[in-house]
Amino acid sequence: MSQSVKTGIIFLIAAAGISITFTFPPIPQDQQYLLFADKRSFWGIPNFGDVASNVPFSLVGVLGLLALGRHWKDKTRFTNRLEAVPFFFVFIGLILLGPCSTYFHLAPSNDTLVWDRLPMTLVFMAFFSTIIAERIHLKSGLVLLPVLLVVGGGSVIYWSVTESAGHGDLRAYALVQFLPILIIPVILILFKPKYTGGRYLIEVIAWYGLAKIFELLDHRIYALTLNLMSGHTAKHLAAALAVFGLVKYIRYRQKV
Repeated sequence: MSQSVKTGIIFLIAAAGISITFTFPPIPQDQQYLLFADKRSFWGIPNFGDVASNVPFSLVGVLGLLALGRHWKDKTRFTNRLEAVPFFFVFIGLILLGPCSTYFHLAPSNDTLVWDRLPMTLVFMAFFSTIIAERIHLKSGLVLLPVLLVVGGGSVIYWSVTESAGHGDLRAYALVQFLPILIIPVILILFKPKYTGGRYLIEVIAWYGLAKIFELLDHRIYALTLNLMSGHTAKHLAAALAVFGLVKYIRYRQKV
């Protein structure tokens, strides 16, 4: 299969995803989402489980930057140093996500949720750019990086503005969060790897998928664990393990 055909398949999936999403009416924020299961306070910190479980995000971000700083000049791990640029934004987004998500979980509301979602879009879009740059075309991935970052942040701002106006619309944010997760496995299948360690990228996707399941089962997991851990706390931990897969990918990959 030629490169142009493979790229065409990716464009078709993206176009179909966008088209299908916007056939639905605007999706407002479900206020039930903000009613998390674990509301316990410890040491004067409300919602302690969901708050404290954000620490690993910043920790993984720091570990990622350290790995990047150590290896980005190694041509067996980065045949072109510019490949490190999207990774840098992934890890910066993770460092920001820790305090931003903490701020949200201290007092969950639509207003604080904006600050939780903004750094998440930075991570999603930069990771997407990383895969494009490595598997499809380096220049395309780098050119798309700022575009994707603006689209990601813009989707959150658009939702916030429409929510404040009384007709909230999460469709664009839903695309930012889920379309890359749909497309990335297809890219990994269709395009040959430049580096070993592809299992770590699969690990990223698998742990993130598990995190989304934990999120949906927030109250049920809290009950099943006899109130020891909520699904949302488990979601944070699983998501942190997901992005730690990227740190391992940088540490252990080698040029094919």
